Amino acid sequence: MQRRRIIQGAAVTAAAALLPASARAGAEQAADTDHPGAQWSPASTSNYTVSSRPSEYPVERVIIHVAQQTFTETVGIFQNPAKAVSAHYVVRSGDGFVAQCVRERDIAWHAGNWDFNTRSIGIEHEGWIDQPSYFTPTMYERSARLTADICDRYGLTKDRAHIIGHHEVPGSDHTDPGANWDWVRYIRLVNLLG
Repeated sequence: MQRRRIIQGAAVTAAAALLPASARAGAEQAADTDHPGAQWSPASTSNYTVSSRPSEYPVERVIIHVAQQTFTETVGIFQNPAKAVSAHYVVRSGDGFVAQCVRERDIAWHAGNWDFNTRSIGIEHEGWIDQPSYFTPTMYERSARLTADICDRYGLTKDRAHIIGHHEVPGSDHTDPGANWDWVRYIRLVNLLG
């Protein structure tokens, strides 16, 4: 009986890989996330590019964002096919809950620079850059744990050259994560938790 379940599961996985992106996203809804601490909350397939990273594009950095929205509104924007934006993850302020919206193998549209999109993982954080009360200890810790996991899996050095803010993307007109983001604390946590 156990062997039959394993074989059936493998057949379902193989069949799902042949589906178009829109159907694949639905089939993967019940699948595990890339980060064990995340819950799958899929973005609209209209808001990212299907890829086969890291074989198609190497992952070279993590980009930190602040959404200028609540957690729920941010996930809703990513699920709206008219918005043409997404990030791989969204971290909630109060309890550090992590939603994964785009598979890491796929290219989220978060950086505003195609080359950086293809070679990075984007993490949005609930809140506003001018309201540091959103940057809770729990949010920093859960986000740092996520970033450490990404760095470990892709062999990235846990430093400011490989973990950057959205404002540091060439051509970006964004200012997030802003002056209130504590980079010293964040990088220390990424190294401590990884």
